[in-house]
Amino acid sequence: QVQLVESGGGLVQPGGSLRLSCAASVNIYSLTYMGWYRQAPGKERELVATLTTGGATNYADFAKGRFTISRDYAKNTVDLQMNSLKPEDTAVYYCNAVRYLVTAWGQGTQVTVSS
Repeated sequence: QVQLVESGGGLVQPGGSLRLSCAASVNIYSLTYMGWYRQAPGKERELVATLTTGGATNYADFAKGRFTISRDYAKNTVDLQMNSLKPEDTAVYYCNAVRYLVTAWGQGTQVTVSS
């Protein structure tokens, strides 16, 4: 079973940047699908960005041009670079991965954008 651990969340001012990292317990080469999702208080969990094993990416409209999903094979992580952050980006961010048709979720990391 895949275990995922997110890190990199925190408090940042509007316009700032954060880089989230998701460490996997298995080699990320074996993950067919990786993604970042977020859930704000009182709202449903929503997709932020996804990355397939073939390298195809998909972004939510709010993430396009500001967020970048990538893999770091040396660190065995899936990262989310977030720039130009806005207060509405405040949420718990979750890492997601699929391996052999089994879906795994991380425990989440809090991102708070506030002055």
